[in-house]
Amino acid sequence: MLCIEDLLNLDPFRYLPPERLEWVCERAQIIKHQPDEVVVQEGEPARGLLILVMGQVGITRRSEGIEMPIGQHTAPSFFGEIPILTGELVPVTMRAITACKLYQVDEEDFLKLLHECRAFERGIFRILHQRTRGLESFIRGREKMAALGTLAAGLAHELNNPAAALVRGLRELPAAVLELQRMNLVYGQRQVDEAHTQQWLKLRDAGYEVILNDRLDPVSLSDREEALLDWLEDYGVEQAWKRATPLAEAGVEIESLEQLMARWRDDPTELREMGIHWLALSFEVMSMIKHGLRGAERISELVQAMKSYSYLDQGVRQEVSLHQGIEDTLRMFSNKLKQGITVERDYDQTMPKLLAYGSELNQVWTNLIDNAIDAMNGKGTLKIITRQSNQFAQVDIIDSGSGIPPEIQSRIYEPFFTTKTVGHGSGLGLETTRRIVENRHHGTIALESQPGKTRFTVCLPLSP
Repeated sequence: MLCIEDLLNLDPFRYLPPERLEWVCERAQIIKHQPDEVVVQEGEPARGLLILVMGQVGITRRSEGIEMPIGQHTAPSFFGEIPILTGELVPVTMRAITACKLYQVDEEDFLKLLHECRAFERGIFRILHQRTRGLESFIRGREKMAALGTLAAGLAHELNNPAAALVRGLRELPAAVLELQRMNLVYGQRQVDEAHTQQWLKLRDAGYEVILNDRLDPVSLSDREEALLDWLEDYGVEQAWKRATPLAEAGVEIESLEQLMARWRDDPTELREMGIHWLALSFEVMSMIKHGLRGAERISELVQAMKSYSYLDQGVRQEVSLHQGIEDTLRMFSNKLKQGITVERDYDQTMPKLLAYGSELNQVWTNLIDNAIDAMNGKGTLKIITRQSNQFAQVDIIDSGSGIPPEIQSRIYEPFFTTKTVGHGSGLGLETTRRIVENRHHGTIALESQPGKTRFTVCLPLSP
């Protein structure tokens, strides 16, 4: 049986009269747990107030499928009041670290004590407030780390392709350049007339223009390549398939090759087909340079977007471009978006800059866009509209997902309220969004939702 002395070791219970303490002791049910046994499980209904009189209990919460330690309770202590008072499921898992002895007070009995004793009620709510704030602070940190991890993974994926292309091109470039130099030397020893050399150079330079400016019609590329392959095989070029592709990409015509190679058809040396090899390799080198440059530009663009997204080199509050912040955020999600989501933009290009907390504002766009992607299960239409209205900048983020049921729309900004499964949402994303918009920027956020169309509208004061 629970002892009155055990209750008096807990601050709120000291406010209860002796007869109520005896009443609690008589009604409390003893529970024992061995090390590593689960006391309460995250996501389950409340099981009453638990009073720990012996042992130690560890507290964890699932984040991205992993149980993260939050803290622990050491006897004497109590817990379980949060789900009783909020009506929500248990927000954490508690597991015995050592052998534990607990007593369970039923939910109805606990609420009866709250209603009867005002001082006991204040003590419970004071502790509830402290624990909720601590849990909220931890989860906010985890949410930021999880968001950073998601963005970092997406950014790494986006950086990998251009970086790999750049490395691959640079690795092949030295050998190609050396081979071009060797062929130039062999050709120069034959004392070919200047007019013929200029014809080769003119064809090469024209091919460079086609490659660098993407002037060739992609539809006709395969037909051109097939025709060139047939001609090269008839001419007797080794590895004709390897030469046909760069020549086709450079827009080379068969007539031009026939004219330039006419004098070499009966040459017994490597010059019989060296001109073709020289042209093809020249075009390959130029393609390497073009793709390497584009890869480097893409890397630079992603790094600049990440830098702009986080406002690393700027003060806390500054004039920011609303559209730039949204675009930087979209770039961070490019890996998710390109899998099946169409982004439609309708921007008011006359929108002035806003005096705002740039990185926090980007967190708003991150939360809303991430939720929209989840709501559409990776496939659908994301529309972003910006307008000026009565000295406010208005941003509408609309998704074609399944919508938010009317019965829970009034609760979506509540801390810890989430419609996602356990371990896949803390219920703080929209609460954080609301806090940043309303408290930090003195704006408003509104929701309209029905199946197939959910619209979040954020209004922010324009800079003076």
